[in-house]
Amino acid sequence: MLMNMARRDEISDIAVTHRDRLPRCGFGYLEEFFRGYGVTVHVLDGQRDRKSAREELVDDLLAIVTSFSGKLYGLGSRQRGRVLVEVVRRHVHEQA
Repeated sequence: MLMNMARRDEISDIAVTHRDRLPRCGFGYLEEFFRGYGVTVHVLDGQRDRKSAREELVDDLLAIVTSFSGKLYGLGSRQRGRVLVEVVRRHVHEQA
């Protein structure tokens, strides 16, 4: 596990293609954890520079809703999860 490797000083850098490939949400917390152990996280797609804090928050919220809806409704109900995500997305954009 990467966190254990960081604690044991076995790694100095982590490269991910997209921010959501390391965690589904809460990238900043994980990045701060690794920074505390001297590990640098590199995001190769440059997405950090393109998204505002609000957009990142919306993405994190949608990831959480998707995860919980999948657990709540089971794997056979992906369509219901997609509908729930779309409802949340529309509501967030209406509030903007």
